[in-house]
Amino acid sequence: MDRHFTLIVGSVLGASEYVADAIAEALRARGYKVTILTQPDMDDIEADSTWFICTSTHGAGDLPDNIQPFAAQLEDEDLSDIEYFVVGLGDSSYDTYCHGAIAMETLMNKGGAKLMADPLHIDVLHHPIPEDRAVEWLEPILDTLD
Repeated sequence: MDRHFTLIVGSVLGASEYVADAIAEALRARGYKVTILTQPDMDDIEADSTWFICTSTHGAGDLPDNIQPFAAQLEDEDLSDIEYFVVGLGDSSYDTYCHGAIAMETLMNKGGAKLMADPLHIDVLHHPIPEDRAVEWLEPILDTLD
């Protein structure tokens, strides 16, 4: 399997990193090459990799500080060669539920990237261990890639 995945993490308190680690473990178990970027930068992403954007939402619907510079890099970028997945973490008691993930998806789509599956928005009120929900969502998707 020569598919390579780059996990692009936006995290404030670490939950998105745990989710990314669980996704990476599931991908590696299938024999895929995985890179995790917690300080993502376009220059650090292999050209042929499939992106997994895994981000929480901070403040009033904002992206976490660590992924904001990366999001700015995506503005007006041609992303038509990129295939990607989105996993968002949020708390549905806020009206900005998963707005970080929605913002990243909007940027990716604006650049012409191809979304490979419906985005996963994990409500931490209902899934206190979000990484379990992410792997549960991922497994059937991986069956279609093999």
